[in-house]
Amino acid sequence: MLNPFRDSSHIANNAEYRKWRRGFMFQRLRIGLLIAAIALSTFILLNIYPNQEATEPPMWLFSNIVQACAVLFCLALLYSPWGRACPGIVLLLFSCSVTLIPQYEALTQGQTNFDHVTWTLMFLGQTTLVPVKWRIHLLSHLSVFTWFVGTQIAIQKGYPLEPDPLLMQKPVFYYLYLFWFCVICDISVYLYEKLQFNEFNVNSTLKTEQQKTEGLLLNILPRSIAERLKREHATIADNFTEVTVLFADIVGFTEISIRMTASELVEMLNYIFCIFDNLVDKHHLEKIKTIGDAYMVVAGLPEIQADHVTLIADLALDMQQAISDINTQYQQNLSIRVGIHSGPVVAGVIGIKKFAYDLWGDTVNTASRMESQGVADGIQVSDRVYKLLQDKYNFEERGKIKMKGGREMTAYLLTGKKTAESVAYGNKPTKNKRRFDS
Repeated sequence: MLNPFRDSSHIANNAEYRKWRRGFMFQRLRIGLLIAAIALSTFILLNIYPNQEATEPPMWLFSNIVQACAVLFCLALLYSPWGRACPGIVLLLFSCSVTLIPQYEALTQGQTNFDHVTWTLMFLGQTTLVPVKWRIHLLSHLSVFTWFVGTQIAIQKGYPLEPDPLLMQKPVFYYLYLFWFCVICDISVYLYEKLQFNEFNVNSTLKTEQQKTEGLLLNILPRSIAERLKREHATIADNFTEVTVLFADIVGFTEISIRMTASELVEMLNYIFCIFDNLVDKHHLEKIKTIGDAYMVVAGLPEIQADHVTLIADLALDMQQAISDINTQYQQNLSIRVGIHSGPVVAGVIGIKKFAYDLWGDTVNTASRMESQGVADGIQVSDRVYKLLQDKYNFEERGKIKMKGGREMTAYLLTGKKTAESVAYGNKPTKNKRRFDS
């Protein structure tokens, strides 16, 4: 049995499309109802002008006023929660208000009115403005046919109604004309909605794929840099005067890899780096890259962060604790070296096929040297980082270490945050009692 309010299965199962269609019908119906209200006003004025001398308001005036009120009622109903949820029923009420109210006027005067001008104008208008839900359009057409055919049957049965003179001249012609007009309208709506549904699905698929692509891009680049890359075609390179760079490396990874299969090795490294990734997100930092078992993070770019040194220090301590937890949970003997340095860097995007957001400058080299010259389970920082953090964190002085080019730099080992008492009284870094290789 035909249900004019029920969609075909492929549309009924697509909630997103039906949601879009309700919004589309709301927008188009609002336009159609406003046009109908204005059009009715013009016809009322047109009919009033030649009847200015009439002593009593003609019946058609009441009919037009009722039509206008019905259209305004449909407009108000459309803005209600129910109307927004069921715009198809509002469309049906709107169509019947325009096409059937004049029929009631003719019926009260003992006449039938084959008002093909109003009907075709209404059907064409609703097809053009609201070309979705063809069953609703079909039902509005059938409503008019049912009414008029019913009046013609009543005449045949002897009901005192005056037949329409126009219909008496060429009844078959006008019936066929209206029939095919409605058929063309219904087919047009059906084909349009089928096309619109397919287009909606294609756009949804494209949107989903675009989101996946953007997600992959955001896994490679910071969000702000990814947005710039989509907008700009020039080289992206920025100078940052003050950031903090961290390098972390799993100690003895080469020896560990000998004892594991390839899948076990990758699984372990992925597990560790996923934990590090979560810690980076927790502290709102920017992961730059991983190289083998090395992990690089920066704070203070691409968005400037005033507390970049503190954020990196907290991350380093959390990474230490994470490795300790992994050792306890999985009976491992892993350890990491961490190196930290602060200073200016150049950051930019390189590559064409495989984008990479990277850092350059002496700050990066120094942070890398702090890590490579560090000790297992140690967080080695430069003298500059020590001076920035000495009031809030505990340090052990390591001494001089050789940097690239033969120069020396004093290094410190970050051992933890200061307690409230140590912050109040202050303390100097202790001399490290452990033996380190220089």
